[in-house]
Amino acid sequence: MKQLSEQQIIDNWNKLIKLIEDTFEGERKVNLMVMYKYFEDRMSVAPASGKAHYHNAMVGGYVEHVLHVTDCALQIKKLWESNGAMINFTDEELVFAAMHHDLGKVGDLNQDYYIPQDSEWHRKNKGEIFKHNPKLQYMTVTDRAIFLLNHFGVSMSEWEYIGLRLTDGLYEDGNKSYYISYNPDWSLKSNIAYILHQADMMATHIESDEWDRLDEEVSNNFKKAVVTEEKTQPSPKLSAKSQDLFEELFGDK
Repeated sequence: MKQLSEQQIIDNWNKLIKLIEDTFEGERKVNLMVMYKYFEDRMSVAPASGKAHYHNAMVGGYVEHVLHVTDCALQIKKLWESNGAMINFTDEELVFAAMHHDLGKVGDLNQDYYIPQDSEWHRKNKGEIFKHNPKLQYMTVTDRAIFLLNHFGVSMSEWEYIGLRLTDGLYEDGNKSYYISYNPDWSLKSNIAYILHQADMMATHIESDEWDRLDEEVSNNFKKAVVTEEKTQPSPKLSAKSQDLFEELFGDK
């Protein structure tokens, strides 16, 4: 299980704020800073998901995931562009959509989206570290993101809306009509959604792989510790002769 230190959480938050300061300007930047200041205490420690087998289900996981998606989106955009893809959006639009595609996971103006799972059975048998807050009015994560941005007066371009709206790809049923169309007039007229979806998938799988590697490392270290303990502790059922042999083989030299 991956965990972030207090300093890592602080560093990630500072990176996020610097990204806003360096990317945006004018009234939109002011409104974004007001929104992030409002949510700072909750957003900085929010998880990115609720289950261990998903991604970044840990304190501070949300901000780290957003930073990962943003970095991946900029890298993938360069890859698409270098191979001749049409890029009809700006880096600012790409960063804005990447930063806010999961904003709804912060919750509403008063309540967190995720709260700690208090059922030991669900933690043990279903890997639920966090659960959805039953006090929240149901909205999709994307709908809540758009609601929050609107509440704080943060405007967005058409490409930013399309990118943010479709980052989850076909994992969100409501996106099907955007991605699958048999009328060429209705097809997506920008590649921003495809790039953001790839970036989200890339970041999510890398985070999941990192979590699994840490779990495997902990498991292997535990097994080594058990083997070491078994070697240094002779069985009480051994005969005196066997215990003498054990000491000769494994005892202090």
